[in-house]
Amino acid sequence: MWEVLILELSLETMRRKKVLIVDDEVDLCILMKAYFNRKDYEVYLAHSLADGITQLKKVSPDVIFIDNNLPDGFGWDVIPELSLKYPDTKYHLTSAFRSVLPNSIDRTKITLWEKPISLKDLDRVFN
Repeated sequence: MWEVLILELSLETMRRKKVLIVDDEVDLCILMKAYFNRKDYEVYLAHSLADGITQLKKVSPDVIFIDNNLPDGFGWDVIPELSLKYPDTKYHLTSAFRSVLPNSIDRTKITLWEKPISLKDLDRVFN
């Protein structure tokens, strides 16, 4: 019995967490990917809202960073629906232009990041 429990715990700790970064700023995506790779996350990138939603459905990330102003829509507008469909995902909203969350977003499940994002600030959350 203990062997099974130890094996289950080992498998859980071995599973790498997944992060999806949805942002049309390629340089930011590359920097964040390098940061999360060092933290041993599986990192997925999308540069449009449509691609981000496709990736979200495909990889079921533990964490998503999503920019508000994307080429094909506003990322923040889809968060209420996505957070209902994927309640175990942690949502991090990013923007250089908008630092106030829409009323439709459940503030208890969301973290707001104003660009530029500091690696020191990320370290406080992802230690």
